[in-house]
Amino acid sequence: MLGPSGHADTFTRDNLPPARQWPDLLLEGFDYPDWLNAGVELTDRLVERGFGDHVALIGNGRSRTYKELTDWSNRIARALVENYGVKPGNRVLIRSANNPAMVACWLAATKAGAVVVNTMPMLRAGELGQIVDRARVTLALCDTRLMDEMVACAKSSRWLRHVVGFDGTANHDAELDRIALTKPVKFEAVRTGRDDVALLGFTSGTTGDPKATMHFHRDLMIIADGYAKEVLQVTPEDVFVGSPPLAFTFGLGGLAVFPLRFGAAACLLENASPPNMIEIIEQYRATVCFTAPTAYRVMLKAMSEGADLSSLRAAVSAGETLPAPVYDEWMARTGKPILDGIGATEMLHIFISNHFGDHRPGCTGKPVRGYEARVVDALGRELPRGEVGRLAVRGPTGCRYLADDRQLKYVEHGWNITGDSFVQDEEGYFHFAARNDDMIVSAGYNIAGRDVEAALLKHPDVLECAVVGEADDARGQIVVAHVVLAEGVAGDALTVRRLQDHVKSVIAPYKYPRKVVFCGALPKTATGKIQRFRLRS
Repeated sequence: MLGPSGHADTFTRDNLPPARQWPDLLLEGFDYPDWLNAGVELTDRLVERGFGDHVALIGNGRSRTYKELTDWSNRIARALVENYGVKPGNRVLIRSANNPAMVACWLAATKAGAVVVNTMPMLRAGELGQIVDRARVTLALCDTRLMDEMVACAKSSRWLRHVVGFDGTANHDAELDRIALTKPVKFEAVRTGRDDVALLGFTSGTTGDPKATMHFHRDLMIIADGYAKEVLQVTPEDVFVGSPPLAFTFGLGGLAVFPLRFGAAACLLENASPPNMIEIIEQYRATVCFTAPTAYRVMLKAMSEGADLSSLRAAVSAGETLPAPVYDEWMARTGKPILDGIGATEMLHIFISNHFGDHRPGCTGKPVRGYEARVVDALGRELPRGEVGRLAVRGPTGCRYLADDRQLKYVEHGWNITGDSFVQDEEGYFHFAARNDDMIVSAGYNIAGRDVEAALLKHPDVLECAVVGEADDARGQIVVAHVVLAEGVAGDALTVRRLQDHVKSVIAPYKYPRKVVFCGALPKTATGKIQRFRLRS
């Protein structure tokens, strides 16, 4: 049963799935008061506990203490309420690369009682428009360096009324910053309920039609008090670094929620390439790293050229399965554990993981405290150990889609069905087998093939196309487009580049097909459906 709500705008609570469609929630050991504001818990509460002078965030050439971050986010929260009319429950979209200003805006909007929608800087106007429409976003906060696509989105949106710029470089030379600097540093945060939605995490799923996953204020605390506390054993002395965008729940947890919950520091990189991460690890003696297996491969190569990663005590790998050779080489070279795990936007963060003192190659590990997992058949019956089946999981967090019939597919008999095939060995460890659906997982990014197909089909040279994933040593998978060209178009390298550049201009560039195969016809069933499994093989 839901607790009390502090939302005046009841859109998110009104659009939660019916209770009968929720997964079972195992909340024992995760007790929070009825009234809880995650923004307060991650800033003001740390100052009260004596961490005011501790460094909270590092980025764009300077550091921010917990006191500075608290004051900064309080000023912005005041501006949101007093100048932009934000009401508790309103959706606020944030568009930015990973930097302290984005974190300050997220915390501020959360303190103001808003439901935050964090988005990646690579998204184009059309993709932003889908998110705005689904969440009925009325206010967007945007790094001034990324305004063009946001403004273009607003021009065609029936919901988005205001796009307000902030200075992602932290020089405070933008509209939101200038207004915030006129405000007092004290702000009475909105009294939100622990079961009020605090965050909408968007996932493209298998169809490209975006799904919004709904996460409560308590959920943000749960992932810290569960995974971060039990698996990572975070202390105030830790310094976090990583590559996942804060717009991904993996990144928001690993680079904001986890360090801020425990008085630690986070180094935020707008360009989190492996060489840049190595430099930051060396400079700030970072202790915890979050990134994908492909990045760890590059980091291992850099280490042979004299890099010093001795400060790391934990390397977290997720986004795709960690190949055993990468695990073995990392252990041999560093002697430090690399902890592979699996999470999902629907679950908010990692729910199965390797642990300190209990980690092995080619293995995803065991459930995190509070979670249960099993391998099931098509009817939801648990399979014997050693058999491959669908992964089912339940725990203190779980799938709640915003007004979406796909809730019925993700949750079965109280269990979250993640879309992954796994096998559980005789000792109880889980091992990844494959994805159940058409999602392409490339370098840690989930890419819906249908998104790429839709972009390609907008080009006049393309008659038909189908997009699938292909195994790749460096990226896990790459996007491969099988294209039937319009009459008279040459299937040459120039056409390949032209189609790739077109996709980059229409949707997020990371989704572009790294391989284009020209064919005379696509394999189809008698009813005209494309047989993608034949393309994969």
